Amino acid sequence: MIVVTGATGNIGRPLTRALADAGQRVTAVSRHAAAVPDGVRHVAADLADPAGLQPVLAGAKALFLLLSGDLHAPDARPADLIRVAEAAGVRRVVLLSTQGAATRPLGATRVVMRALEDTLRESGLEWAILRPGGFASNTLWWAESIRRRGVVAAPFGDVGLPIVDPADIAEVAAACLLEDRHNGAVHTLTGPEVITPREQTEALAAALGTPVRFHELTREEAKAGMALSMPAELADDTLTILGAPNPAELAISPDIENVLGRAPRRFAEWASRNVAAFRD
Repeated sequence: MIVVTGATGNIGRPLTRALADAGQRVTAVSRHAAAVPDGVRHVAADLADPAGLQPVLAGAKALFLLLSGDLHAPDARPADLIRVAEAAGVRRVVLLSTQGAATRPLGATRVVMRALEDTLRESGLEWAILRPGGFASNTLWWAESIRRRGVVAAPFGDVGLPIVDPADIAEVAAACLLEDRHNGAVHTLTGPEVITPREQTEALAAALGTPVRFHELTREEAKAGMALSMPAELADDTLTILGAPNPAELAISPDIENVLGRAPRRFAEWASRNVAAFRD
């Protein structure tokens, strides 16, 4: 059995389906009740209570670990999840980390993730670590303003990053869970192109077939909105990368192509596939 945490999100949902389609027994874990593919067991559990996860992990051979937003806070203890997995007899953990653990290791939330990576490496488990950059699906934050006003409001309109399609992350995660060759691997996951928020807006407009206007927010305005759904420290760390990416964050990684044997998907493909989310 393979346990997938964050199983109803933009990565966990396609990962759960991919594993089920591969004939694996899958337990999908999310904080709230949710629909899952046929044959998949769903369990509601809160990762902030690691002990509560132990019964879910009983009999599992592998775990995909995706932290909820509150577990990125500096006072969180996500390393307890690794210890619980080890105690439950899990053999392999694939951790969704972040590119910032390498490129900005001293950021407040990156310190937490880097410590979690170290705990996993030092455990007796088989492991793989995925370090994605920004997600294409983060543009879903714009969906309501596009639907209501035909506007994207975002900071740093002309600063680009090689954002990654969550479906590609899910495919790499499935490979790491199922294939021994990824044991001990650290994969940096990016898209195939550097693309700015203004260019993402143009791609969404093309997918919709209707004009979408771009409105640039200040950093302070953006932080106020982001802090409604994530710790303020995580919002600050994220905005620092969005506004002034360093050379490592601008680099296009070969790892998706090396794992999957194909190039990563472009943002325009993600936009076309998810266009319904931006329509009335």
